[in-house]
Order: sequence, then structure tokens, then C-alpha cells
Amino acid sequence: MKASILFVLATAVAGAAAVAGCDKGPPASANAETKTAEAPTTPSKTPAPAKAVSLGAGVKVADATPIDKLLADPSAFKGKTVRVEGMITDVCPKRGCWMDLAGDKPGQKLKFKVTDGEMVFPMDAKGKWAVAEGVVAVRELSLEETKAKAEYEAKEYGKTYDPASITGPSLSIRIDGTGAQILDRRP
Repeated sequence: MKASILFVLATAVAGAAAVAGCDKGPPASANAETKTAEAPTTPSKTPAPAKAVSLGAGVKVADATPIDKLLADPSAFKGKTVRVEGMITDVCPKRGCWMDLAGDKPGQKLKFKVTDGEMVFPMDAKGKWAVAEGVVAVRELSLEETKAKAEYEAKEYGKTYDPASITGPSLSIRIDGTGAQILDRRP
């Protein structure tokens, strides 16, 4: 009996804390296009479908391009609209304007970037599954731009930066996003 009362009390306190949450988030209109979708109930023998939150224009491309294939030959995809899928490994801590998606091989990641405020990826999306669509952007960075990018990331995100380790230009590969779905787990 006491355990039941404590559970109800803890649930009420947690609900009140959620309502009084941080007001540092994006304006309410930033995710005006956000929709929560849930598939119909399935028989108990199959697992429940993954819950999805849709952002932006959604995902219309039917077939996914593997991240490792895109990273292996980015020029073949430059300017093309693609669909990619992967685990979210990081999210922009400032405005939620980008997320990194993991490829199949260790260390692979692809940045999915949107205009600030256009879509907002929540910090709790890390570890969830994303289905994302957008245009592949490929740009060669000069040696100076590569160093400046590494220095910026070191300052902003607490990464290590050794200017001597950067000896040449680099390639910036990302997807300029138009729509995404964040699922609580891989489908």
C-alpha cells in the first residue's frame, strides 16, 4: 500500500517537474511541423512498432542510401536528394540544428544539418534511430579552413585540437536536411 502511494506521489512530482521545464528551448513554432505517429496495434507475438516523431517535410524517398556508400564516394551523390538511416550519435547542444548519424563501420558518421530553427532535434534523440532526407553537400575545405573548423569544434564542443596534426585540406560531407523521423529504436 505504501509503495503504491509513493509511486503515485513520485509520478505527480515528475509530471510537475516536466511542466516546469527549462525555457531555454527553441520557440514553440520551431517544431510546428512535428507530428507523432504510431502504427496500429499489433498482435502480442510481434514487438510493438517503433514510435516516430516526424520533423520538417518528412521523408519521401523510398530507398535508403547506406551511409558507408555515401562516404566512400561522396561526389557520386553531390547535389542529389537521398534518404539515410542510422543511430543518432550527437545533436547540436545549442540550437538542435544538426545531428550526427552513425554508419555501419566504426568511426563513420554523417552530419545532417538544417537551418537554425527550421527543425529542432532534441538532445534526448542521442541513441535513437533516425530516418533522414536531404540534399548531399560536398565541399573541399582548404588547410586553413580545416584548421579553423577543428579549432572551433575544440572550443565549442570540448574536443581536442592539435594544429600540427592537420597537414592538408579536408572534405566536408553533410546532408542539408529537408525532413526526418526520429524513432525510439531501430525498426
